[in-house]
Amino acid sequence: MDISIIIQARMGSTRLPGKILKQFYGGQTLLEILLDNLHKVECAKVIVATSVNENNDELETFLKLKGELVFRGSENDVIDRFIKAAEANNVDGIVRICSDNPFMDWHGVAQLVEKAKSSDADYIGFHINDKPSILTHFGFWGEFVRLEALKRVAATTEVGTPAHEHVTYHVYNHPDEYKCEWIECPDFLQGRDDIRLTIDTPDDLQNALKVYSDLKSKNENFTLQEVVEYLDSHEEIKQAMLKNIFQNKK
Repeated sequence: MDISIIIQARMGSTRLPGKILKQFYGGQTLLEILLDNLHKVECAKVIVATSVNENNDELETFLKLKGELVFRGSENDVIDRFIKAAEANNVDGIVRICSDNPFMDWHGVAQLVEKAKSSDADYIGFHINDKPSILTHFGFWGEFVRLEALKRVAATTEVGTPAHEHVTYHVYNHPDEYKCEWIECPDFLQGRDDIRLTIDTPDDLQNALKVYSDLKSKNENFTLQEVVEYLDSHEEIKQAMLKNIFQNKK
């Protein structure tokens, strides 16, 4: 099975327009931070799947200058965008990543790739607090899905429904139809619901930058456990995150 990492990206965020090309740390944009992390995963090419909307022209130009693979497809039918991005690159296994997660744990992405190689599952995801990690606001994990599973979803669901917008939503919500396997998230994160490091708003960006820069200054290759230890010792940031979690439930 040919497994690739596909990053879902666009410039048209309503709460923080152009967020993925905003300067984040060390002269790099949010998206560059994420790409550098994901390129550490061996034997898996990285593709950025954006839309044909003209506001993504700048994104395509930026990525091509960096030598990154780019695919452009539907703006609103995101599952179709993923299917066509995979087909265009001869991919039959996808690790889906959201572009607004600079704290993405590349070790977890590598774990998904390795597990998928020896599994016949349609979907493999991380599990935390009795739910798929994709439904949380941590911003640490990706998810694996087979191209054939996405094609089945697209053929049996209506455009404009959550199945087409949220890509894997229908798969993990129908375990009677699709084989789903789970990786339990680390014990030190189970039971936590006070961490928000996905970036949707200016406040999210400010909080994440503070955490990221402080951790990087001490350890270039900081771990998820170090992120948690840092947050537990900085109550003001945790409180700011809790406020954003309440205001931006997702």
